[in-house]
Amino acid sequence: MAVSRVPAPRSARPFSPALERVVGVFSRPLTFLWDRGFRFLGVLDAIALFALMIVISFVRFGFGFDWNTYPLSHYFVGFTIATAIHLTVNYFAGLYEREPRLGRKAWLPKAIVATGIGVGVQGIAFVVLDRYLMPRLNLAVFLLLASFVLSMNRALSRRLAVRRQGPPRVVLVGDVDAIDLAAQHLAVSDRKATVVDRVEAPHRLVESVVAHDATDVLLLDVTAFGSVYPEPLNSLELAGVGFLQRVSARETLLGLKSVREISGMPFVALRAHTVPTHKVKLKRIFDVVLIVATAPIWLTAMALLALYVRIVAGGPVLYRQARVGRDGRIFQCVKFRTMVVNAEEDGRARLASMNDDRIIPALRWMRAMRADELPQFFNVVKGEMSLVGPRPERPELVAEIAARVPGYVRRNELPPGVTGLAQVEGRYGTDAEFKLGYDIQYLVNWSLVLDLQILFRTIWVVLSRRV
Repeated sequence: MAVSRVPAPRSARPFSPALERVVGVFSRPLTFLWDRGFRFLGVLDAIALFALMIVISFVRFGFGFDWNTYPLSHYFVGFTIATAIHLTVNYFAGLYEREPRLGRKAWLPKAIVATGIGVGVQGIAFVVLDRYLMPRLNLAVFLLLASFVLSMNRALSRRLAVRRQGPPRVVLVGDVDAIDLAAQHLAVSDRKATVVDRVEAPHRLVESVVAHDATDVLLLDVTAFGSVYPEPLNSLELAGVGFLQRVSARETLLGLKSVREISGMPFVALRAHTVPTHKVKLKRIFDVVLIVATAPIWLTAMALLALYVRIVAGGPVLYRQARVGRDGRIFQCVKFRTMVVNAEEDGRARLASMNDDRIIPALRWMRAMRADELPQFFNVVKGEMSLVGPRPERPELVAEIAARVPGYVRRNELPPGVTGLAQVEGRYGTDAEFKLGYDIQYLVNWSLVLDLQILFRTIWVVLSRRV
């Protein structure tokens, strides 16, 4: 492999010595918070949104604090609550998600959606608190302006980061022709980015990134992904290196949503985890709210079914089995026992079939209607499972399938689900590779709306006894 070196990039322009000393004092606690999801951008948003609310009030009521309708404290408390609401919505909308330094993301559409949802939540807060968090006319103006403020904050944050950290230092990975073409595009359209190395063999990537202190990697060959996932993508991502994969017209025609332009070339950001942290947390909140809200229904149904199993099949009523959870962690999955005791006397894992002779005849209908899986709601309460997600599989079967189906373990990025896209679309006998396709599709397209759709479709699957 030929490795060509380039001159060192233009150095970063640090801030004044006094400001740099302040940054140095706070660097360690800020790094600790950064690693746990904190973004200084959130502080910037809080200041900007709160200031916007005050400015709107100044313009409407006069440049002073003699607002006659309510005491000044009334407005400030309302503004504080409204700011907290918008920061929370912004987080779950992905506005604080880490982004590669190369390329530009269109923040305005996402900011408009987040601001609209935040204003809607303010409406709900009015019903709960019996007070407006800000005057209604102010709220309308805020709806129009806040999304632009959020977008400008992200542009400002980007400029400050580039000034302090210096321009992106890029390693190009691909064949000679692809590297030359990409370097030409970067030289013409993105002069702030500096190509520090050219790598033709992906196995030399880590060495190149470390040697040149690279900040970003551009994969110029679609087939190169398999050589960097899961390693070194995981390790380099943890070290703060951005990964981007160039896509051709063929891949773009498949409907990719997150294509970003870099010097006129289409790329998608590669991450070790398909589902960002803010979506995982939002999914957990959704599970908890739904489980608590429906507790009287499923607890009653579970008590009746437990009594039925006890009468028909005796004890034990519940059956616990080791399953693979999120990130490969093993947990004990709970189900109603529908098979004879010691169904696996030889200790070997066996997939259940539709006409399995181990199933107790009087309990066969429970499996057909998935009623035997109702105790898994306790796993959801404990956080080991989710209401919707990939089907939880046994460790022995996961090891066997993972050896046969490349990328199978990626389905473990989310907690396994009581139901899921693969469960409602496929059958018990659907091949593992086809089920993996459903699971990956679910990971990439996850949203609360998709979870609701799958839950409603599950009701039809249960009532129709479709297996």
